Amino acid sequence: MKLYTYSGETPPEALKKAQSIHGDEALIVESKEIRKKTLTEPGLYEVIVAVDEANVSQQPEAITPRSNSIQQRLDEIAQRELERKRAQKRNDVFDDNISRQLSRAVKEISELSNEIDSEDIKLDFSPNATRNMRSKTLSSQHTQIVTQPLQQATSTLETLNKRVGSKLQEKQNTQNNVEELRGIKQELDKLNDKLKLIQNMVWEDKSPKSEGINIPHEFAEIYRIAKTSGIIRDHLDAIMSLSLELMPLKMRENSLTIKRYFREVLRKMIYCRPESKDMTKKIIMLVGPTGVGKTTALAKLAARFSLEKKAKVGIITLDSYRIGALEQLEWYAERMRISIQMVMAPEDFLKALDSLRYCDYILVDTAGRSQNDSEKIEQIKKYLQSDYKVNTALVMSATTKFEDLRDIYDAFGILNLDTLIFSKLDESRGLGNIFSLAYETKKPISYFSIGQEVPTDLVVATNEALVDWLLDGFVNPTK
Repeated sequence: MKLYTYSGETPPEALKKAQSIHGDEALIVESKEIRKKTLTEPGLYEVIVAVDEANVSQQPEAITPRSNSIQQRLDEIAQRELERKRAQKRNDVFDDNISRQLSRAVKEISELSNEIDSEDIKLDFSPNATRNMRSKTLSSQHTQIVTQPLQQATSTLETLNKRVGSKLQEKQNTQNNVEELRGIKQELDKLNDKLKLIQNMVWEDKSPKSEGINIPHEFAEIYRIAKTSGIIRDHLDAIMSLSLELMPLKMRENSLTIKRYFREVLRKMIYCRPESKDMTKKIIMLVGPTGVGKTTALAKLAARFSLEKKAKVGIITLDSYRIGALEQLEWYAERMRISIQMVMAPEDFLKALDSLRYCDYILVDTAGRSQNDSEKIEQIKKYLQSDYKVNTALVMSATTKFEDLRDIYDAFGILNLDTLIFSKLDESRGLGNIFSLAYETKKPISYFSIGQEVPTDLVVATNEALVDWLLDGFVNPTK
């Protein structure tokens, strides 16, 4: 007996090579897998056969066609399986499709094995004892040929089933863990909300009911924040009552949704006028008490219109009282190449407007007047009695308490105010006073002056910005 080794992409292919050389007398000693099949390269199998050189010449020729026919069928089955696997597009080796494919392959090989056994029995039709012996030997060889691939397929199937089961179990465990963590996170969120609500049920040693309105404990935190900002109590109670009336019950379960809803309610309570985008002639007069930053606000507006909007701007100042006021404006006007005129009397105001009629914007600066000096405020009104439409903007400081803001507004109200401008937002600890004045007077806000830098520290007023600064604290958007 001699041993020979042959290789092929499949065990039948390797055995076929051996039989093509040694005939059907070649007995399989060992069949093993050398390299697994992948998407980029075929598999490799090795078959070791034993051959008795003395018996090769005694091989009956009558059996060979039958043997070759069976071997041909085995090759056809293996080739069909190989082509089907190559044609199928798959991305995951442990997918369930592979298990089903292997199951079908095992079933087909098993059926063929039974068919071979049945046909081999029929081969024993000759009375010749040698022929019977040859048939038994051939049947044994064919059984071995079929059984070994069957065992390999079964082993591979079991391995894949274990891997698939392991992956599925791992995936299921991961999903269970994720769901469990989500549940824990939701419970923690609810506990945190409850702790916040408990902590805020009592503030300033008073219950919500003692504040004049029956406030549920889940609104305690947002009520405290709004009250700390400086919003007047009557205004806050009215807004809170509106929120309690309109807010859906489902939104009250979470403190974040309560804050979000309350924030939207506050935004709808005030109005900010957007900046005009047209380039039609516009005259803006800035009025207000002393020390609120009117001249600086006017310089910021002039820079904004001339540098950013590329508009033609002219300046008229009525302030002949404050030392250095004219010099300050002249300094800004020179650097921005803006025309500036000084007016001492109402009759000269119309002439100055006529001389600047080529400008897109004419900004008028006035001397500061105390809200308690109604006579001097009346003097400003005389400048407005002309054929020109003059927009008056009341400039007030955000550091002024609400009661004084209300007095200032009432005093300057005789000038037919169009908008409000608030300065020094960067110096105020809370902006509730601004909100309450805008809420009570229903007068729109046009600009916020948020610092000393010209022209950057001037922004167009928006509801969103004011409410965010009110509840979260002021943040300079230009920094």
